[in-house]
Amino acid sequence: MNELLFILFFILMAAFSLGALRLGKAYLFAFIAVLSVLLNIFVTKQFTLFGFMITGGNVLYGVLFLSTDMISEHFGKKEAYKAVRVGIMASVLFVVTTQFLLAFVPNSEDFAQPAIQTLFSITPRILIGSLLAFIIAQNIDIFVFHRLKNWTNGRKLWLRNLVSTLTSQLFDTLIFTAVGLTGFAFLPIEGIISPDLFWPVAVATYAIKVIVALLDTPFLYLSRKVVQQKNS
Repeated sequence: MNELLFILFFILMAAFSLGALRLGKAYLFAFIAVLSVLLNIFVTKQFTLFGFMITGGNVLYGVLFLSTDMISEHFGKKEAYKAVRVGIMASVLFVVTTQFLLAFVPNSEDFAQPAIQTLFSITPRILIGSLLAFIIAQNIDIFVFHRLKNWTNGRKLWLRNLVSTLTSQLFDTLIFTAVGLTGFAFLPIEGIISPDLFWPVAVATYAIKVIVALLDTPFLYLSRKVVQQKNS
């Protein structure tokens, strides 16, 4: 059941990405900002998929990379880097505003504080690991994507999409698992998982990201048709 929902959810979100592209670059930038905010909420949901334990943010993260690849393909590297900055700003804004919301002392009529506390209480380590992984992985994705685009003279879209996504997602997985989750002795903040779980968690997470990367390639080809129709 989870596997079917996962695929349907990805198709739905990828379709929204194409819809944003059809409306224009500004809408795709806004979509990336929304995804960046939703990721911070959806990551709190955990479930099992293909025998692996993952979070609800995995699909959104895949669609986020698909969206920045669309910008790279159709609007250029400079605009793709700008999209990354938009995503970072949206994430930081979300974190800052939710922490202010949590700081307000609830009155006797409030009923939402426990739920808000559960969803929006973010440990500094997870926040740092998430942002660090996002910044590094997105910059690697854009760099590899455009390097391969130059080497292939704009051909083999599937190749640059898969190689750039899988390379950047590998770095993202390793950085976040190490910095955000694992209790390595050399890190000053206590971790969530023990060091002996580092590789099992990293491998499981990356395996799901490989599946998402394979699913998003057809949508990148569809984005070409969307742009052609828009410009015709």
